[in-house]
Amino acid sequence: MDTMAGIPPSPPRSGDAMGAPIISPGTQGRFLFLQGPHGPFFGQLAEMLRAAGARVWRVGFNAGDAAFWRDRESFIPFRAHADRWSETLVDILDNKAITDLVLYGDTRPIHAQAVKAAQARGLRVHVFEEGYLRPYWITYERGGSNGNSRLMDLGLDAMRAALAHSDTDLPDTPGHWGETRQHIWYGALYHWHILFRNRRFRQYRPHRALPVRTEFRLHLRRLLLMPAHALERVAATRAIARAGFPFHLVLLQLEHDSSFLAHSPFGSMTEFLAVCIAGFADGAPRHHHLVFKAHPLEDGRTPLRRDIQRIAAAAGVADRVHFVRGGKLAALLDFARSAITVNSTAGQQVLWRGLPLRCFGAAVYAKPEFVSRQPLPEFFGAPTRPDSRAYRDFRAYLLETSQIAGGYYSAAGRRRVMRQVVDMMLSPHDPYEALASGNAPPRQQIRLVQV
Repeated sequence: MDTMAGIPPSPPRSGDAMGAPIISPGTQGRFLFLQGPHGPFFGQLAEMLRAAGARVWRVGFNAGDAAFWRDRESFIPFRAHADRWSETLVDILDNKAITDLVLYGDTRPIHAQAVKAAQARGLRVHVFEEGYLRPYWITYERGGSNGNSRLMDLGLDAMRAALAHSDTDLPDTPGHWGETRQHIWYGALYHWHILFRNRRFRQYRPHRALPVRTEFRLHLRRLLLMPAHALERVAATRAIARAGFPFHLVLLQLEHDSSFLAHSPFGSMTEFLAVCIAGFADGAPRHHHLVFKAHPLEDGRTPLRRDIQRIAAAAGVADRVHFVRGGKLAALLDFARSAITVNSTAGQQVLWRGLPLRCFGAAVYAKPEFVSRQPLPEFFGAPTRPDSRAYRDFRAYLLETSQIAGGYYSAAGRRRVMRQVVDMMLSPHDPYEALASGNAPPRQQIRLVQV
């Protein structure tokens, strides 16, 4: 434990260990980018770092990576088989004298190997993720995110001590997704490039189970069906709201999401559905209902509705179980009695409202002050409520540290992020250390409008 208000020690930085070179005065580091969010975010971030005086390179693994990186001289194509990645990475780190590694998500195999290699050399590891407080923030951390985040070992006392350096009024958490159309569009475009322009990367294999052709088709289908799905969702939500029965809300995630795959006890979403329905059948009052809400980016690769209907029928509760497509969460949370999730970031909207939350996986918000660990039948019968004051302190801490106003997929969202994140990346302190030491920069607030 270091001396800054109980903040756990961060992974070694350049010059801290292993004889790694200290960044010289007047320079801003040598950054190696791996895979980022779909779209131009990483390319624009690299341009801003170059403007600050840094040297930047990007390793590309497919034509989708190449399409959004304009500077061809700094693009390093990896065309070999995946089993050559570790040795190739070591060569790049050494030959380019890399001081900083930048990536989006830290659990896909190529990233996990890179993080391990970078930390062994004492390099800074900059990890971007979707916002812990979605949809109007992104996450920026060092060393790891989600179940690998430093937040996992950080208690509320240390957070409250760090917050003594802040007196900012913080905004409410919006109740709906921010950049869905842009997110889906860039996802489809990324996979189009891989599908039709990937001849130079014949050894490339995606980190997800589905073939690229299927990924592209699912993204395109989701984009085309958005208007019809929106009408269906509105009708289903309105019917539940008008029915008048008490209900519990299950927040579903994408089965291929890294948080679900790497930080949950379930091997598939079907397993989670079965646990929820069995617990509901055993413990919920007979007049209560169960509502499953799909993730806003759910694309149909998992037959959720069919599986829910089948499992509910087998448990004898088919008439009390419902399915709603993704979209606005607030319209359902306004009437829900409690919520259940594996480790969805949407759980924070539940806690913000003071509703009971049952969480099964590792999540940065899964603190004993907030999240119930009751057996599921007991939770459905009499759920324990979170400590709302403690949660507000936790949320304030996130917004003063790792949450940056803006987004990856819209132009306005990217502009907001760029105004803050480069200075944070160039700082000698990670976001948590910066607040604890009183060195955190002023945070940009965000209007709660579509970005």
